Amino acid sequence: MKGNNIVQEKAFKFGVRIVKLYRYLYKGPNLLPLLNQILGCGTAIGANIEEAIGSVSKKEFIVKMQIAYKEARETRYRLKLLMESGEMDLKLGNSIIHDCEELFKIMTTILNTSRQYT
Repeated sequence: MKGNNIVQEKAFKFGVRIVKLYRYLYKGPNLLPLLNQILGCGTAIGANIEEAIGSVSKKEFIVKMQIAYKEARETRYRLKLLMESGEMDLKLGNSIIHDCEELFKIMTTILNTSRQYT
């Protein structure tokens, strides 16, 4: 994926990390519900950003970007659950959470800027 849209690129790379995390942590059915949730919300961030980029109106753009932001918050919550329960190494967890929080910051800036011009 090449281009100059930083949030699009970072969300895609984050989604790839989430898919790899899913495969890494999957060891049986016990964690499957939580892993499925992380896989869903962690990859939905980029999908909603893609939808925002393809929006036909500023309002639609803001709504899709807000959804992406909410998906990122949900992902962070579930990652923290894995870390605190001991299912995921703290170093790995902190690294992925850092990436997620970086996406928050970018999306917050985008949303604040977009709202100023509506």
